[in-house]
Amino acid sequence: MAYTAKILAFAGSTRKDSFNKKLVKVAADAARGAGALVTYVDLKDIPMPLYDGDLETEQGIPENAKKFKAMLLEHDGFLISAPEYNSSISGVLKNAIDWASRPVPGEAPFACFAGKVVTLMSASPGALGGLRGLIIVRSLFSNIRAIVLPDQVAVPKAHEAFDTDGKLKDPKQQASIEALGRDLVSMLGKIKA
Repeated sequence: MAYTAKILAFAGSTRKDSFNKKLVKVAADAARGAGALVTYVDLKDIPMPLYDGDLETEQGIPENAKKFKAMLLEHDGFLISAPEYNSSISGVLKNAIDWASRPVPGEAPFACFAGKVVTLMSASPGALGGLRGLIIVRSLFSNIRAIVLPDQVAVPKAHEAFDTDGKLKDPKQQASIEALGRDLVSMLGKIKA
């Protein structure tokens, strides 16, 4: 039986009209077109408290953090559009990663990240498109044993970049984001073969 890539797509933003939500959906559509099973999750729909070791000790891992971790475990690769907040990673993305990284008894360290293949992208109103934040996100995922693919795209002037259908106005930008989605499917096929 042929392998079908299972990909989880999400953005590190909770804003309703987030540029990064729009961006990751472009890549997700291309990954679907390349034959992958793609699940999109909005972190706004699974709110988690700020990570707190005392809270974890007293109450355990919150239900939404368990849900998110289960999604990560069920998928082979991740499409992540990471906004840049003050030249770094967004708080909501870092918090979700922190909760998901918490092991349960008998579980290997970083079970939901180790060996997973990650493709990164970003969109920002700024001139660099979120590039400075991607450096931190790439380092973080590499340190928790994920395989981060080298190709990434940062879309500058994001407030002007999308049309009313959520597609990128610039055909070259649209093609480069679609390529990220397809390339993740291709890489997963090679790894799993």
